[in-house]
Amino acid sequence: MIENDQQYRKAEQELEVLMSRLKELQSTTTIGSKGFTKAGIRKLIARTHEELAIYESQSEAKISRAS
Repeated sequence: MIENDQQYRKAEQELEVLMSRLKELQSTTTIGSKGFTKAGIRKLIARTHEELAIYESQSEAKISRAS
């Protein structure tokens, strides 16, 4: 769970690495090969997107309550 801006930035960087790795696998392997690896990376990407979204919504809620 992302708790601060520093962790948020780190998660964004990790997301870029995962997306790059997935793109590399897609270009170097045929459909069906290394399927579990690609699926696992996609799952990590989805999970990271979800954590980023949760943090963003919590941050927005804090800002709107402060206003």
